Amino acid sequence: MRIDIITIFPEYFGPLRVSLIGKAAERGDIQFGVHDLRDWATDVHRSVDDSPYGGGPGMVMTPGPWGEALDSVLALIPTTNTTSSPTNTSSPTNTSSPVHTSSPAVTSGPAVGAGGGPARLVLPSPSGVPFTQERAAAYAGEPWLIFACGRYEGIDARVAADARTRMPVDEVSIGDYVLAGGEPAVLVMVEAIARLLPGVMGNARSAADDSFGGGAGPMAGLLEGPVYTRPPVWRGQEVPPVLLSGDHGAIARWRRDQALRVTAASRPDLAARLGPDLDKRDREVLFAAGFPVSGEDVAH
Repeated sequence: MRIDIITIFPEYFGPLRVSLIGKAAERGDIQFGVHDLRDWATDVHRSVDDSPYGGGPGMVMTPGPWGEALDSVLALIPTTNTTSSPTNTSSPTNTSSPVHTSSPAVTSGPAVGAGGGPARLVLPSPSGVPFTQERAAAYAGEPWLIFACGRYEGIDARVAADARTRMPVDEVSIGDYVLAGGEPAVLVMVEAIARLLPGVMGNARSAADDSFGGGAGPMAGLLEGPVYTRPPVWRGQEVPPVLLSGDHGAIARWRRDQALRVTAASRPDLAARLGPDLDKRDREVLFAAGFPVSGEDVAH
């Protein structure tokens, strides 16, 4: 997978060099390009914002630099020769024509990723669709993602409209709150996406056991319950005996019971969607936890 990020704060993405994602980049499993939007500004002050038409507080990011930046990034051909280190890969020969130093080959027309699919542009926005584990899994199947980090009051709407003529564009929100810019949202999304790529996590089964576990696994639609490790007794608190029993069936049932209880307490909206997938024991656990369930098989 290739991931390009356009931002006015390229230094924000230093964390991509560490942990599992950093190791994946070193191996070449993920190819990063982090680009400074100001490299495409044309004035002496490298301005990328202006006052909004129609009045109102704040500033709006102007379409010019964004259009030029996306044109340049879309002209790149993702290959195994592109940089695997999340550094600023734009190196302008002048103030208006940045070039990508690690990939000299350029094509015209819609950009196509290494896997044969088009690039997809992701715009972090509080007005966007929710970013979920399901969406993260879908993005993990894309060959090429481009993230545009807005600031101030956002990016001129014509940028997204123009981009949609050449590639899929998604406006995505990581939560019902407002950040100072898109950079932290992009870090969150890249982390969630990258860990789902083959080989990034040491144990491929880990993702299935996560909260919101995908597919039809035991954690599908549930939050993960409590976890324990050595020692068996710590500050007077014992590890639940079932986890020490060696009875894998009982352990799996205990973990699902705990997940059901946590989901009912913390995210009743998720618990409410489980109806068709609940067996008799599931319903009994939810009922005992005080969550309203229906069905004749619930023991009252």
